[in-house]
Amino acid sequence: MADILPFHQRRATAPDREPEPLWREALGRNLRAIREEQGGRLVDVAERAGISPQYLSEMERGRKEPSSEMIAAVTGALGVDLDDLLIGIASDIRRIRGTVPAAGRRPAGPVLMAA
Repeated sequence: MADILPFHQRRATAPDREPEPLWREALGRNLRAIREEQGGRLVDVAERAGISPQYLSEMERGRKEPSSEMIAAVTGALGVDLDDLLIGIASDIRRIRGTVPAAGRRPAGPVLMAA
């Protein structure tokens, strides 16, 4: 017969800590910041990306969970590299969490490594 394993409940979030930010919200904030920094209009960027202005607006507001193809289309329309976008998103999440990356620190959880 199989052993019964204990069920560990997730730790409660500290009351003074913000909830974990959603990826789509961080993505949207960064896309909007890049577009506004460039002085681009929503309709123009959406047209270059081949999507509707409404969809781009929903992406920027964190309402849509866009596919990788949609993200690639928008970053291409903005003329930014995906790695720059990801660095901006990571910085945004760290700022919200109030954490900074620890150089040389090992991850606390499991890590998937590809050869």
